[in-house]
Amino acid sequence: MVDLFLNRVLVENNWDQDELNTEREITGILENRILMLFFATAQSAKCQEFLPILNDFFKRLKDPAYIEYPKLLALIYVSLDQSEEQQEVFLKELHKKALFLPFDDPYRKELQSMFGVKDVPAVVVLRPDSSVLSSNAVQDICCLGLDCFYNWQESAELIERSFMLNEEFDNLNMRSPTCCTTLTYPTLGGLDGGAGGGGGRRLCY
Repeated sequence: MVDLFLNRVLVENNWDQDELNTEREITGILENRILMLFFATAQSAKCQEFLPILNDFFKRLKDPAYIEYPKLLALIYVSLDQSEEQQEVFLKELHKKALFLPFDDPYRKELQSMFGVKDVPAVVVLRPDSSVLSSNAVQDICCLGLDCFYNWQESAELIERSFMLNEEFDNLNMRSPTCCTTLTYPTLGGLDGGAGGGGGRRLCY
């Protein structure tokens, strides 16, 4: 997965927007991690609705205030915004431990094509070897919450570099990812034209 971003610039979504552009920096922040590629645009109401859900999900797996050992997880925002100003609006609300590609990097569109992203929001989840765990985990994140990360972790056979008790994994509630009704998101074509498709309410049970 690190190979996807070697020779690229990743930017930390902190106050200074620090750039990571060396092999050592990219490897250090992405190696042996499950990666979420978050495709979205500020002009989509559905993306705006999903953003706080994703922020909370990521926060509870990464922030020391919520978890003793932050999980081996990385989040990269792949902007499909029409302008840098729109991207900046979205970044202000995105979790500060997230990364993003610069707006002028054409690799954003290459990633969109590579993973067949046509609807937003989309969260493509990758194993450390860059193989796809989920082509769009939006529904799983909404319905399963933190449980879906542990499902990914098990599927990726990821070994954490922390002192974890086995009991943490013994009592996982492995609910089915079919707990949600189908969500309909606006297509990118609709976004370009301004109309976009409609979407139903999110129902979890």
